[in-house]
Parts: sequence; C-alpha cells; structure tokens
Amino acid sequence: MTAVNVMHALDLDQVILMVANVPWQKQGSRRITPAEDRLVMVEAAVRGVPGLVAGRTEIDRGGASYTADTLGALAQDHPGAEFFTIVGDDAAAGLPTWERFRDVLDRSRIVVVDRPGTPVVLPAGIDWVRVEVPRLEVSSTDLRSRFVDGRPLDYLITPPVLEVIRERALYGSLAGSPS
Repeated sequence: MTAVNVMHALDLDQVILMVANVPWQKQGSRRITPAEDRLVMVEAAVRGVPGLVAGRTEIDRGGASYTADTLGALAQDHPGAEFFTIVGDDAAAGLPTWERFRDVLDRSRIVVVDRPGTPVVLPAGIDWVRVEVPRLEVSSTDLRSRFVDGRPLDYLITPPVLEVIRERALYGSLAGSPS
C-alpha cells in the first residue's frame, strides 16, 4: 500500500487517509460514491495496519472538501504537529489549481508519490519531497469497471474492501455477485 511506503520513507507517526465529503475537482465529471461508503471502504482497507487511519474530518464538516480547510482543522486538533499533504504525481501537477493552494503550502509539506520513470516537476518555490513507489498500473475507474464486469480483483483490492462493496451494493448491479 502506498501509504505504508510513504509512512516508512518519511518516518511518519501516522498517515490519515482523508475521505473527501464532496471532491470538488471530480464533481460533475462522473458519479461519485457517497462519502460514508468511501469511508467504510477506507476503514476496511486500513484495519489492522499500524499507523494508518481513515479520516472523516471533511465528511463531518460537510460541503465541498478543501485541503486548506482540513489542514486548519487538523492543526487545531493537533497543535504543534507537523503536517504533510501526500498526493500522487497527477494531483501534484494540478496543485496550483487547488482552492487556496498557498494555504496548503503554508500549513504542510507536499509529498509527491511518484512512480519510477519521469519524475514530476512542481513550480518553483514549493517545498516538497518525492517518494518513489512501485508502479501498479490500475486506476480507481478500472477497479470499478472490473467489479461491474466480474473480472478478477485478486491482489488489487483487499478482501475486507470487497466485502464492503458487496454488502453496500456499490458500483453497479453485479455488486452482489462473486468475483
């Protein structure tokens, strides 16, 4: 899991996999799985993994989810903590388009999870660190399609997450069928 690699590489105490309430950059581009369902999947994925926790700060706040707001809330809850915003290379490339991205830069250090090959380049003046992880050629869109089509998901999704998807009948009419 990428989060475990980043936690180890940077010697972090904890990584919060924050679940967006309304992911503003995806809104209107496709159907978005309800936040509570996404939270239950993340909880299932991190259960028993030391140092990883599912975060619901953005869900509890409601409305569109902005990293700047989340970092502000976390700073109030954890005074003196050092924060890192961990993103993939695709998200890092779009960082200047984020709502109040300068606040994100002021409140955290950017960690870019990059795959071997051509490293991402960020605009000058951004304090960031690169963590390279093994390449796994699979997208969330592909995973959803595989589930709906009944194609194998072995080694791509953990059994507890598959169980949540089936129990909640997520991702299409075949969600209750075995993989």
